[in-house]
Amino acid sequence: MSYQFITQATLPTAHGLFDIHVFEDTDDTSRDALGNRKHEHVMLTVGLPTADKSKIPLVRIHSECLTGDAFSSLKCDCGPQLNATMQMIQAYAKNGGCGAILYLRQEGRGIGLTNKIRAYALQDQGHDTLDANLLLDLPADARTYEMCKPMLEHVGVDKVKLITNNPNKIDYLNDIGIEVVARVPLLVGVNPHNEAYLNTKKERMGHMIENGL
Repeated sequence: MSYQFITQATLPTAHGLFDIHVFEDTDDTSRDALGNRKHEHVMLTVGLPTADKSKIPLVRIHSECLTGDAFSSLKCDCGPQLNATMQMIQAYAKNGGCGAILYLRQEGRGIGLTNKIRAYALQDQGHDTLDANLLLDLPADARTYEMCKPMLEHVGVDKVKLITNNPNKIDYLNDIGIEVVARVPLLVGVNPHNEAYLNTKKERMGHMIENGL
């Protein structure tokens, strides 16, 4: 599936001013009942594109999490990660840098909102986040990142400092020709409700969570 840039506007936020870019898939059959494309992704940027190629942008790939991003769920660290990243990129830009957040519409590691809540119900019964997906005959992580290349190319980016704890994101970007020159760890939002979730990501899914747990 390929993606194309659709439109752009300014977005004032509590963390500072961003540009927001919208991308859609180019498959005309991929539409919902209202005629809207099913696969839409957005990118928030500061200082991009830039003519100075020596500036390596600070970038995060953030998959949609309605419960964490919008409802401030304590079951995960997604909301705090998103807010912390917005603050980090604004601070980086104020010091002469630039950055982007790729907000990908793939809820629940790609399984969708309904299945995510089904997995939550299994977690309430004592299963960890990985086993809950597997008990539903779903993959542990169904996310893909092929949309990242056209999104970053749109703002002239082929090298990034990636804000992530997930080594798979580093490997994927390098594989599609986006060079990850540095990894910036991010550990925020740890609380009693998500400690087991974070430990599962660290111990069973290989996330690089070094401290704080």
